[in-house]
Amino acid sequence: MLQRIFPFLNWLPLAKKSWKDDLIAGITGMIIVIPQAVAFAMIAGLPPVYGFYTAMVTPVIAALFGSSYHLISGPTTAISIVVFATISKFADPVNEIQTYIMLTLVLTFMAGVIQYAMGLARMGRLVNFVSHSVIIGFTAGAGILIGFKQLKHVFGIPVPQGSSFYDIIKYIFSHFSDANWYVLSVAFGTMIIAIIIQKFIKPLSRYYMLIAMVLGSFLAIALGGDANGILTVGKIPSNLPPFEVPELNLENIKNLSGGAFTLALLGLIEAVAIARSIALSSHQRIDSNQEFKGQGLSNIVASLFSSYMGSGSFTRSGVNYQAGAKTPMSAIFAALFLMIVLLLFSDYAAFLPKPAMGGIILLVGYNLIDFHHIKQVVKSSGRELIVLGVTLFGTLFFELEVALFSGIALSLFFYLDKTAKPNIAELGSSESHRFINILRDSKIKECPQLKIVRIDGSIYFAALEVVSDFFDNLYESGESKHILIVAKGVNFIDLAGATWLAHEVIRWQERGGGIYFSGLKIVSQQILSKGGFRDQIGLENFFDDKNVAIQTIYKKLDSDICSKCTTRIFNECDNLIEKSF
Repeated sequence: MLQRIFPFLNWLPLAKKSWKDDLIAGITGMIIVIPQAVAFAMIAGLPPVYGFYTAMVTPVIAALFGSSYHLISGPTTAISIVVFATISKFADPVNEIQTYIMLTLVLTFMAGVIQYAMGLARMGRLVNFVSHSVIIGFTAGAGILIGFKQLKHVFGIPVPQGSSFYDIIKYIFSHFSDANWYVLSVAFGTMIIAIIIQKFIKPLSRYYMLIAMVLGSFLAIALGGDANGILTVGKIPSNLPPFEVPELNLENIKNLSGGAFTLALLGLIEAVAIARSIALSSHQRIDSNQEFKGQGLSNIVASLFSSYMGSGSFTRSGVNYQAGAKTPMSAIFAALFLMIVLLLFSDYAAFLPKPAMGGIILLVGYNLIDFHHIKQVVKSSGRELIVLGVTLFGTLFFELEVALFSGIALSLFFYLDKTAKPNIAELGSSESHRFINILRDSKIKECPQLKIVRIDGSIYFAALEVVSDFFDNLYESGESKHILIVAKGVNFIDLAGATWLAHEVIRWQERGGGIYFSGLKIVSQQILSKGGFRDQIGLENFFDDKNVAIQTIYKKLDSDICSKCTTRIFNECDNLIEKSF
C-alpha cells in the first residue's frame, strides 16, 4: 500500500547499490541542463533564473512519484513555446514581467492539477493509443531536431533563435563560410573523445560523457577560449527558488483554463512517450497512471517554488540513460548538484564551453535514432512506415504536439480501417472431417444446407457494413437456409453489432432456417446478455463446441435432401447411410 502512495520506496533499496552510477549520471545531467535552462526560460519569455528553478524542482518530484527510472523532467522546448503562446495573450513579457511571471505560475499549477487528476482517474491507458511506430518516429525526429539545434554551437554560426529545422539547414549552408574552426574543433574534438572512450576504453565507458566534457573544456582553453570565439555559458545566478503561492482567482483560472489543458496533455504525452521510448532499451515496465501523477505533482510543487511548467526532456533523459543511470536517484543528484553549483561554483560553471556541450548533445541526438527498429518497420508494414514517417517529419517541420497527435490519429485510423474489415472465412470439410478454409484446397466440400463461416474480428459499428454485406449475399443466393458462425475469433460485440445480429437471426428464422454460434467468448456475449439480445436470438442457438452445434443443427436439415446428397461431410451423414441400410 505504501509503495502505491510513495512509489520511490520501490527503487530506494536499489539505489544503495547503484548510487555511484547515478551520481556520475547526475553530474553529467547537471552539466547538460545549465545552458538549456537559460535557453528554455528565454523561449518561455521568462528571466533565465526561472529555467534553473524549473530544472531544480520538477526533476526531484517527478523522480520520487513517477514510474520511469530514467525520465528526467524539467524545462523543454515544446512546453516553453506553448507557455509563451498562452501567457503572452494576457501580459507582455517585457513591459509586464511581474504579471507575466504570476500568470505563468498559475498556468503551471492548473496544468499540474489536471495531470494529477487524470492520473487519479486512471486515464494513463490513453497513452496505449500511442503506437510503437509513433514513439520510434517521434524519438528519431526529436534526435535529429536536437542535433540540428546544436549546430549553431558546433559551427559557431549565429543561427537566429527559434529557427525551424528547414531554416537551420538553410542558414547553415548559406553561412558555412562564416564557420568558426576553433569552435568546430572543440565540438568535434569533444564528440570524438566521447566516441573513443565509449567504444574502445571499456572501463571508462560509463563515464564517457563526463570525461569528454571535461577534456573538451581543456581543449577549448588550449585553443584560446573566448578570444577565438569559443563561447561559454556565461554568468549564472546564485540563489535558490523562493516559495510563492500562485494567485488562483476566478479570472485567471477562466483565462488560462484552455492553455492549461493543452499543456497538461502535451506534457503527459511528451513525458510518457519519452519514458516508453527509453523503456524499449532498458526493458523497464512503465506505469502510465503513476507517471501522470508524478508529472502532475511535479508541476503543482514547481508552481509553489517559482518554477514554470516542465515535462520529460528527450535530451536530458537520453543523456541520463546513456550515462549509466540505474534509478531515479540520478535526477535527484542532478538537481542537488545544480543547487550546489549555483550557490558555490557558479563562477567556475560559467566557463563551460558551449561547443563541447553541443558536441555531446549531437552524439545523444544520433543515439536517439533507433535504426534497428526503423529497419523492422520498413520491412514489416507499409502502414506502420507511413505512421513512423508522418510522426518523424512532423517532428522536424511542425510543432512536437502536432507530430504526436498526427501520428496517433493516423495509427488509430489504420487500426479502425483494419478492424472494420474482419476476415470472414467459409469452412468446408476434408476427407478426415477436419474443417478448413475452402480457399486453401479445391477438394474441400461444403454442405448444401448448412453454411459454416468463421469470423475473425469484432462485430461492431465500423465492421457492420462488411459483415452485413456478406450475409446479405448469402441470403439472396438462397444456397443455404442454415448458417453456423464459428465465433472463437470474435473479440467483442457492441450495441450496434448485437442489434444487427438479433435482426439477422430473425430474418433467417422467418425463412425457415437459422443462424447459430459456436465458441463465442463469454466476454463477447456481455452486450447480448445485458441487452436481452441473447433471448431474442434464442439460447438454444449458442453452443460451446462446433461438433455439438453440428449434431443439433443436422436434425433440422431436410432429410430428403440429405438422403440424395453425395458430399457427406459430417459424421452424421455416415450414420444416415447406415440407417438407410
